[in-house]
Amino acid sequence: MFTSVLMIEKALTSADVEFVTTLHGDEQVAFHVLLQPRGDQADRLLRAIDDVALGELDEAAREGETPEGDEAKGFGQRALEVSLQALHAAGSAALGRLVEDHPLDALKSLVGEVNADEVIVLTDPHYVEEFFHRDWASRARHKVGVPVLKLFSHSKT
Repeated sequence: MFTSVLMIEKALTSADVEFVTTLHGDEQVAFHVLLQPRGDQADRLLRAIDDVALGELDEAAREGETPEGDEAKGFGQRALEVSLQALHAAGSAALGRLVEDHPLDALKSLVGEVNADEVIVLTDPHYVEEFFHRDWASRARHKVGVPVLKLFSHSKT
C-alpha cells in the first residue's frame, strides 16, 4: 500500500478528496493527515495580502475574524474529522492529527514514523510565502526526504 502524508489547513472539499484519492490510479493509498488551522499559521497581514492577490477583498476584510489560538484548534479539530470521514467514504484508509507547534517538524516526524512514500501539501495559494519559498511545500522539499507534491484546494469551505 502507498502511504501519503497529506498536509492541509482546512476541511477537504469533495473535489479535494476526489483529486487526492485518484492521484495514483487504482493503487490503494493510506493517508496520514496533518491539519494546522489557518489562524495558527501566518499573521493576519500575510493572509490579507493573499486574499487581496486572489481578488477576495471581502475575505481580506474579515481576516480579523479568523479564529486563532484555542478557538482555531476547535475549528481545526472539526475540519480534521470532516476530512477523515470524507477520505473514509471515498474508500481510503486515513488517520489524522492537528499540528500543535511547528508544522514542518511535525511533518518530518510523521513521514519517518509512517515510512511515507510522499507528502501532499494541499492549501489555498499563499503568494507572499510562495514568492519567497517560505510556504510549506517549498520548505518541506528540503526537510522530509520524500517527494513533495503541492496542490491547491479546489474551492472554499
